[in-house]
Amino acid sequence: MNRYVAGIALVVTLTGCGVSTQQEVEMGAQYSQQINQQLPIVNDPEVNRYINLLGDSIARLTSRTDIPDWKFYVVDSKEVNAFAVPGGYIYVNRGLIERTQRMDQLAGVLGHEIGHVVQRHSIKQMQQQQGANVGVTLACVLTRICDTQTGQAAIQVGGTALFAKFSRGDEAEADAEGIKNVVRAGISPNGIPEMFQILLNERESNPSSVEGWFSTHPLEEDRIASTRAQIAQISPSVLRTLSTDSQRYQSFKQRVRSLPPSPTPRRQ
Repeated sequence: MNRYVAGIALVVTLTGCGVSTQQEVEMGAQYSQQINQQLPIVNDPEVNRYINLLGDSIARLTSRTDIPDWKFYVVDSKEVNAFAVPGGYIYVNRGLIERTQRMDQLAGVLGHEIGHVVQRHSIKQMQQQQGANVGVTLACVLTRICDTQTGQAAIQVGGTALFAKFSRGDEAEADAEGIKNVVRAGISPNGIPEMFQILLNERESNPSSVEGWFSTHPLEEDRIASTRAQIAQISPSVLRTLSTDSQRYQSFKQRVRSLPPSPTPRRQ
């Protein structure tokens, strides 16, 4: 385990001091390198090209102009989830993409996760919980591989709760940022509450498929009502000009669906 902790030793310096953008980006790069070694990342060029084009069209217009290069990845997992790493690294599971119906729904998820980075929620978590032995791991949450060698390798990364569940306040902030982010990019924000409703409906019919999402994203009907209320404050004339879908997105989604089945985690 020491070889995983050593790569991000700078985390231990976070308590009681500020974290510069350079530190945040360096930390995110180190985490992302580990994540990409531990999780099955889709390597299809067309899939990767589109997710980065869509993600960058949203991220480059945020207030975080100090982040030089946002990166977006698709995790080859049937579980429904998405997460953000400090420094502009955004991951979305294949299972979530396959459940979207339109472009604005995935854009809303990306806008929300980008919002966590804009608000530096993970950095705040690390500063608040530095040194705690939090056994929450990225691989466990996203793909249920806690009992595999890969899952155990992710445990106690840096001794921090980077991948713990955000507070309801953080989620509300990321929702508000997500709405602003997609509108700024010319995309309808209605995909945000619609995606929430899709996930709530699936929790009723097939709860095991979305338990990863709900374990890290507190979500109830009040978040749908709140995001709809925020969207209602936007001028209808503006909303009518925003994109909801595209043939390019539907081709991307079909490409994702055509990939070989997601790997089954190998037990020890």
